[in-house]
Amino acid sequence: MTDVAVAFGMDNALKALGIQELNPGSSTGDNSFANGEILESRSPVDGALIGRVQATTREDYERVVQTAMEAFKAWRTIPAPKRGEVVRQFGERLRELKEPLGKLVSYEMGKSYQEGLGEVQEMIDICDFAVGLSRQLHGLTMHSERPLHRMYEQYHPLGPVGIISAFNFPVAVWSWNTALAWVCGDVCIWKPSEKAPLCGIACQHIAAEVFRANGLPEGISCLITGNYQVGEYMTHDERVPLVSATGSIRMGKIVAQAVGARLGKTLLELGGNNAIIVTPDADIKMTVIGAVFGAVGTCGQRCTSTRRLIVHEAVYDQVREALVAAYGQLRIGNPLDEKNHVGPLIDKDAVGMYQAALEKVVAEGGRLIVPGGLVDGPGYESGCYVKPAIAEAENHYEIVQHETFAPILYLLKYKGGVENAIALQNGVRQGLSSAIMTNNLREAETFLSVAGSDCGIANVNIGTSGAEIGGAFGGEKETGGGRESGSDAWKIYMRRQTNTINYGRELPLAQGIKFDL
Repeated sequence: MTDVAVAFGMDNALKALGIQELNPGSSTGDNSFANGEILESRSPVDGALIGRVQATTREDYERVVQTAMEAFKAWRTIPAPKRGEVVRQFGERLRELKEPLGKLVSYEMGKSYQEGLGEVQEMIDICDFAVGLSRQLHGLTMHSERPLHRMYEQYHPLGPVGIISAFNFPVAVWSWNTALAWVCGDVCIWKPSEKAPLCGIACQHIAAEVFRANGLPEGISCLITGNYQVGEYMTHDERVPLVSATGSIRMGKIVAQAVGARLGKTLLELGGNNAIIVTPDADIKMTVIGAVFGAVGTCGQRCTSTRRLIVHEAVYDQVREALVAAYGQLRIGNPLDEKNHVGPLIDKDAVGMYQAALEKVVAEGGRLIVPGGLVDGPGYESGCYVKPAIAEAENHYEIVQHETFAPILYLLKYKGGVENAIALQNGVRQGLSSAIMTNNLREAETFLSVAGSDCGIANVNIGTSGAEIGGAFGGEKETGGGRESGSDAWKIYMRRQTNTINYGRELPLAQGIKFDL
């Protein structure tokens, strides 16, 4: 453990989370389910080795799935409100461990400590939501056309749910899926990102502790660790009826093809190329706050990060000057130091993509008004720190059409009415999050209308980042079409069944068909 990590309490955080006690392949902490190669977790904060884990082999995976399937037989028979009580206890443990888990998220992934705490708070919030949901897994009743018949719908658990999560939200996205899946009666098999495996192990340890305390079987919560090949075990496995995958569009297409080939279900949360439209009636101060946080928060590594700022020509110069001034105040450094706004990128590969994107936008005709670049010197030895950049560009540039997971904001100008800005906003292949800054009611309602934003999330006078768990989260087009978290997203974790009961003494057929014997 480095001196920096010790100074910020990371040693105590790891001890509180029991990291050294748990092997990633098991839901209880023994060594029976992980016998693969050694994976190292290094912090992008300072490049230090945090810990080592063993990857899951094919044989390990088979034992995990068998354990999960056995647990499912028992878990599905427990009444949903009782399952909700277990999830409530899990949420309580998260409250108790919010600080150390938030620190681990910050140190292993590189986001600010405040964002790490916020991510754990999302876990707590979704547990609260799931507890209430456990008493509201409603079906419908409907009138039958046949006399003395009753019809209704009900929902049953699916079985083992596979979860593949990304490094940028190493714990929250898993909890969005697993809290709902658990109250629905499913068991979960989670493959966290190989770039943040210790966050997965910490969550698994907490969950296993709660399940053991309730006398529940091993396998309700399972963890597998490794690279994309380990994820392929699940995507090709007919015993896993649903695979929820968060990551790149390229990855999502591979997962969708593999699961679709066996007629399984997928929940895909893929790339975003999110824009904020700024009209002449926008509050510029609010606009700058929303745009800067959206562009540089998590060092631009959120799926909802603001990539494009589409500004009307009447306020373009004013917005540009305000942004440049705001970027000049950003502090870059160790994310565990709460005085800093921007931490590191996840690794040097991400730094390479950031540099390539800046070169590409200039080559295509863009102009860097906040040039960006690497940050080096004492405290930046990991080589993962970069400066947030702003480029004046055009929407049709190839690099603007693609998502770069880095703090690069493309500044675009539009003329005429808000319809022209909406056309630019929609003129990309991704469709996750969008926003408009305006005090004009007509512009706001147009943006939210059927002819407005084509994204799964459309906001007025807030940025593209910062979704609450109460609403369904997800996007359209190449973002994948999935919905997680709130609203009725729970339905994807269950199978729907229509039931008809004849309580009469005759057997009339539907549609008036006669079949006399």
